[in-house]
Amino acid sequence: MNKRLLSLIALSAASAIVLAACAQPTPAPQQPPAAQQQPAEAQQPTATKLRAKLVLNGTLGDKSFFDSAQRGMDLMKKELGWETKTIECTYDRNKWLPCLEDAAATDDYDILIAGTFDMSDYVTQVAPKYPNKKFWMFDAAPDYENCANKCENVYTVLFRQNEGSYLLGVLAANLLKEKALPNIKEDSKIGIVGGMDIPVINDFIVGFKQGMRDQGVDPEKHTIVQYVGGDNPWNNPAKGKEIALAMYNQGAAIVWGVAGNSGSGVFEAAVEAKAYAFGVDSDQYFTIADPAQRATIVTSMLKNVDMGLFRAAKLHLEGKLGYGASEQVGVAGDAVGVAVNENTRKLVSESILKKVEEAAQAIKEGKIVVETALK
Repeated sequence: MNKRLLSLIALSAASAIVLAACAQPTPAPQQPPAAQQQPAEAQQPTATKLRAKLVLNGTLGDKSFFDSAQRGMDLMKKELGWETKTIECTYDRNKWLPCLEDAAATDDYDILIAGTFDMSDYVTQVAPKYPNKKFWMFDAAPDYENCANKCENVYTVLFRQNEGSYLLGVLAANLLKEKALPNIKEDSKIGIVGGMDIPVINDFIVGFKQGMRDQGVDPEKHTIVQYVGGDNPWNNPAKGKEIALAMYNQGAAIVWGVAGNSGSGVFEAAVEAKAYAFGVDSDQYFTIADPAQRATIVTSMLKNVDMGLFRAAKLHLEGKLGYGASEQVGVAGDAVGVAVNENTRKLVSESILKKVEEAAQAIKEGKIVVETALK
């Protein structure tokens, strides 16, 4: 394996042109999160003093999705010399639109960045009011067709989380088949704690189940799915823990939290249940501080928002960023995948990792087409 490119599915995604790129394997050896690393390219674009503002419909500290976006901002500042600012709008939905409107109304940015399904309508409303400013969205797009100016000043990067989740499903299925962890039994299951019953979260689940199925494990018999829901689906670790504990009691050997900071409760539950967990978005083996919780994390499905934003920044400097449209990045661009760190190598055999690698290559070559829950 190419250990450099396998870590965090990372740095080639920052410079790859979209889906076409590398033929390197997807899983990666242990190393820190991408923002702590020096990007692989020796030649960076000429630094231009641009100002980027990240507007979060939540807060930092989720150790997953939003923290990954912040690492992208840190890279822009460190490697490109940009001025960066982050606005945390909290998890109160009533504050998201006015927070975005206030952030857009000031003159302290050249590029305003927002993400997630929940912000799509708001960006659709706000971006046309500032045609001389640039907006980026990640993980969800504005309604380009019904946007007042067709959102011609908005660039969107979408991640094929279904493909990364497929690889995690391949890994999980083989763990079950081989009874590779001490708590796996004949009828063991994988639990999935989703934040909300929405297309982008279901895209994770659809891909994961297909990966299991293609390895000969029936996902309908061997998965348990439940959503956090409610008024605070992304920042409710107590509810995430409650759901995970119930899943462990129902025979789940591993639980996967796909619910932002609510998923941090899964790791607490795994410790109590003496069981295992999967992380999401970031390599959570590195982002979770508690040693006991870290030890439960077999691997994480990576969705490299940090590298997606850093790549966008470099393309913007080069005049190559496609405003007025969305683009998708996935396994073929090393933008999603599964992490391989020291704990993964301790818990997962090389033969299983090899199967994940082969599945990644098959996706890159178009031999495997992963189902999606997105339109």
